[in-house]
Amino acid sequence: MLTVAALYHFTRFPDPAALKPGLLDVCTANGVRGSLLLAPEGINGTIAGTRQGIDAALAAVRALPGCAGLEWKESFAETMPFGRMKVKLKREIVTMGQPDVDPLARVGHYVAPRDWNALIRDPDTVVIDTRNDYEVAIGTFQGAVDPGTKAFGEFPAWWQANRERFAGKRIAMFCTGGIRCEKSTNYLLGQGLNQVYHLKGGILKYLEEVREAESLWQGQCFVFDDRVSVGHGLQPGGLKICGACRRPVTAEGQADPDYEDGVCCPACVGEYTSADRERFRERHRQMLLAAKRGTQHLGGGGAL
Repeated sequence: MLTVAALYHFTRFPDPAALKPGLLDVCTANGVRGSLLLAPEGINGTIAGTRQGIDAALAAVRALPGCAGLEWKESFAETMPFGRMKVKLKREIVTMGQPDVDPLARVGHYVAPRDWNALIRDPDTVVIDTRNDYEVAIGTFQGAVDPGTKAFGEFPAWWQANRERFAGKRIAMFCTGGIRCEKSTNYLLGQGLNQVYHLKGGILKYLEEVREAESLWQGQCFVFDDRVSVGHGLQPGGLKICGACRRPVTAEGQADPDYEDGVCCPACVGEYTSADRERFRERHRQMLLAAKRGTQHLGGGGAL
């Protein structure tokens, strides 16, 4: 059983590029795979490996400037959910495109998973899902507002267009692991709101700590690795990723006549040309051949 660690930490990195080689070396030397993003505002990512390998990688992250207080969330996978290890340099570790947003200055009130149900059941609370539309489509909290955004950078414009709907209400927001809410709560505080809350540790921590019998979560939680989704207890959810558009596909979607493994799904059946489809089929064929040989095909990934 492999350990999967999801992490983020906001801190100041004057020279993120200088940190990349050391992180990549430690992860590679310990058989850890996944993706880490470095930016002037901090670090974000998900990695997987043996217990020993993950411990070594986390120790390297905690040794970075300002990262001694790093928190992370762990789950498990029977097979390696990543093809390789990547450390990338970015402008932001989660892209919102708002230069005045600074989670290190202030954020909303953290709410522990055990207290979340009481907060979102309150009729004076508006619950907002800050994730993308394809994530919301496979699972969300009861009664949550879906902004219908295709990217996190669309959230500020959505809020400006809808803020009057929520006048006088307490705002509670959530996302997969908590990082998007660090920025979205800071943004709302900057807009003059003061009753702004967010789920500490995100959906992943809630699904880990709250028993299914008491849960207000409905469906699956999308994760950015080959497990595709997890449910209560962070158990893999059985979804697949479309080989073309990279959207999650449910069991019902996989049974749809418009679904072709590695090529298309009901959501994107009209989005690509015949030439695109032939290219996707060839890529999928090469991936299957690589799997039979016991090697990793690195050309996976869709059109997005």
